[in-house]
Amino acid sequence: MKKIVALTLMAAMACVAQAQSGSTASMVLSPVEQVASHPTWEYGILGQGGTGVTEDRNGFKFAMAGIHVGRVLTHPLLNGKLRGTFEYSVELFPFWQSYTPVFQRESCTEPASTLICSAPYNVGGTYTGVSLTPFQLRWNLTSGKKVMPWVQGAGGLIWTNHKYPAFPAAGSPINLTNDGPNADASVWNFTPQGGVGVHYFIRPKRSIDIGANAIHISSASLGDRNPGVNATIMFTLGYTLWK
Repeated sequence: MKKIVALTLMAAMACVAQAQSGSTASMVLSPVEQVASHPTWEYGILGQGGTGVTEDRNGFKFAMAGIHVGRVLTHPLLNGKLRGTFEYSVELFPFWQSYTPVFQRESCTEPASTLICSAPYNVGGTYTGVSLTPFQLRWNLTSGKKVMPWVQGAGGLIWTNHKYPAFPAAGSPINLTNDGPNADASVWNFTPQGGVGVHYFIRPKRSIDIGANAIHISSASLGDRNPGVNATIMFTLGYTLWK
């Protein structure tokens, strides 16, 4: 009788331990679920580089480094592959450079009927500035376990140490619209943009980030001229801490 009671108790204890183990396993969340199951903060560092892709801007190259701060605002929404969270974020690139071709220009005026021009001088080359994207809306796709893709739209601005971008002289004959005293670009440019990317979680609440952004650069006619950079492709590599 004692043996039967002992065996019964042992079997009961084994069942309880197995149930507890199963319950604990069911409570373990994947890395994506840990950051997507409730609103959370995202802090990242990132580098970005790319090139102009339009016909007259494919000689323009870009490099920048900065930070990303985001707030996931919702619990997961929708179902299936589209299941995800909505995030608002801000990016700041205190290091921003654009490497552009060097052009020849002249500064011309037309007092009375006499055209007066300076000697040709170089414009273009390397521009240094700061880029801020204060408005970035991102949809994080959360159906995976270690991989969390995103799509986003954003708007920002750039300040450069010289009026950007440079553009070449009009050639001969001199065109005062292009070469006269009212032919400047602007140190301020706006950056409407959209992109895709992915967080790959190397451990809970830590991810390596890869992305691609299409960015339009335009002064919105803040200067006398708005040569702009109609389209650029930027590639991003970053590291994110989730809180």
